[in-house]
Amino acid sequence: MDGETHRRRELGEFLRARRRQLVRADVGLPVVKGRIAHGLRREEISYLSGVSATWYTWLEQGREIRPSRQVLDALARALRLSATEHSYILSLAGYSAPRPARASPGTAPAGVQQLLQALADYPAYVLAPDWALTGWTPAYTALYRDLGALPAADRNLLWLVFTDPYLRELMPDWEFSSRRLLAQFRAGAGLRLGEASFSALVTRLREVSEPFRVGWESHDIEGFISRERLFRHPLVGDLHLEQHRLTPSDHPDLNLVVYTPVVTTEAPARLRKLLEIVSESAAGSPDREE
Repeated sequence: MDGETHRRRELGEFLRARRRQLVRADVGLPVVKGRIAHGLRREEISYLSGVSATWYTWLEQGREIRPSRQVLDALARALRLSATEHSYILSLAGYSAPRPARASPGTAPAGVQQLLQALADYPAYVLAPDWALTGWTPAYTALYRDLGALPAADRNLLWLVFTDPYLRELMPDWEFSSRRLLAQFRAGAGLRLGEASFSALVTRLREVSEPFRVGWESHDIEGFISRERLFRHPLVGDLHLEQHRLTPSDHPDLNLVVYTPVVTTEAPARLRKLLEIVSESAAGSPDREE
């Protein structure tokens, strides 16, 4: 059996199993006299999905047909498939996974926040799909600034890179890195560019930043790669940090960016010194609770 035949058979068996597991009451259908409360007929799935009974039967039988993405999306809704199950049937038919739901605005999910807490001594932050900053570590606050003090509309990495003079001074290779970040943003945005938050961000930046406008009009696209970054901090000097990006498997629309000190440089000691300076400064603040 070749791979395509195997995938068609697996798709049919999967659809059949999920159809038989459905609770009739959950989809608004009465229990059929003399039958248990679980399981729908093929004709009933056809009715709920709008897919012809013959076509659906052929799918369950593993016939040599190619269902459209729209048909599989309709079946996923009718069969009450989870996001993972939906992605699975699409992959069996040769389609990419559906675009994940957008993260809740403002804050990262609790599990991601806990991961940030474990990384407290490393500069790290969480990016939403539109590059809104939804979480960060104390070490990132020490490296850059307290993002929580910024207006919510400005709490966006792309906005800050192209509008904050301090961040520009912090990045001695700003011209190169800003263009690279813009190309990565555009590559990741894809079909989302027409959404309100993306359109508003691009419009704002085009109005206030000439470098952004030039970079945007170049239509450069670039994927993310882990690399060494240099930050020139006014308190401790040059910090050579390695930039890495992680994607939580249960929140694939989010990216966690972490900077780790390059051990062959002064960065580990300087980062520790920076954290000590910030901690001592906070402890000496007259606003602290006694």
